[in-house]
Amino acid sequence: MALRPIDNALPVAPERPKKHLQVVSVPLQKQSEVGVNDENKAPLPPSNSPIDYISSDNLKPICDPESKIQGLIERLDSKDWTNVCESLNNIRRFALYHSSLLSPFLEKVMSVVVKSMKNPRSALIKTSIMASSDIFYAFGDHLLDSISDAFDNLLLQLLLKASQDKKFVCEEADKALNAMVKSMTPLPLLNKLKPYVSHVNLRIRAKAAISISNFVSKMGLEGMDEFGLVSLVQVAADLLNDRLPEAREAARRIVISVYEAYTGNEEQKQEEWQSFCQSSLPPIHVHSVAKITSSSN
Repeated sequence: MALRPIDNALPVAPERPKKHLQVVSVPLQKQSEVGVNDENKAPLPPSNSPIDYISSDNLKPICDPESKIQGLIERLDSKDWTNVCESLNNIRRFALYHSSLLSPFLEKVMSVVVKSMKNPRSALIKTSIMASSDIFYAFGDHLLDSISDAFDNLLLQLLLKASQDKKFVCEEADKALNAMVKSMTPLPLLNKLKPYVSHVNLRIRAKAAISISNFVSKMGLEGMDEFGLVSLVQVAADLLNDRLPEAREAARRIVISVYEAYTGNEEQKQEEWQSFCQSSLPPIHVHSVAKITSSSN
């Protein structure tokens, strides 16, 4: 059989040129240049952001404050959150150095502070909490003179922020609550705090208990009696079995403060103290309180 000429064979398809992958190297950012998504750290504003977290010690007086106060109050209503942050920092300066000019606008300022605490932006939350601390130091009991519920709303927001999981928010709110305790008369504020030790949120209960214990530790027997010794002991006894250790520790501190003020560490008043507890508390709570006071001796 004759072979077919090579020229008549089927043509071979030419090979397709192989594609060469081009590897592009992307420079890695240094870790210090990348924002770390850690909710327990205070967020660092972008490099072009004007927001600064300024400590109270570094705030300066305002030049010509009389001419600037009205414009500052108007800027608190800005839709731009960075403008609100800047205005809150200036509010802090007015509170610390020109409080008499800020006083007529106090309710407006407190409402803006509360609104800013509810904002999702961390920078605005932190700045508003810092502003509340300076307002407490500047105005103290004067904040309770408000006919509106501005102070009640501010107190609730601080307790909520102090109860959050974000560490930097909790720490700043705790500072503000401590500023409140240091700058205000115990009795009226104890009446404001008392309902929160029964709050459904156990963290709010704990934060309210801590603030109450801080107040009670500064009070004498006369001040405790004015608020109500029975009420104080009952509040503490109820918190001794709370789910959070912070609330239980605050309750123990309240019991010890009341016990020391009541007895004056005098032996002859021990029986009087026991009679007081037995007449004020259920038997199971009497036993718990007695255990605490005996261990403190």
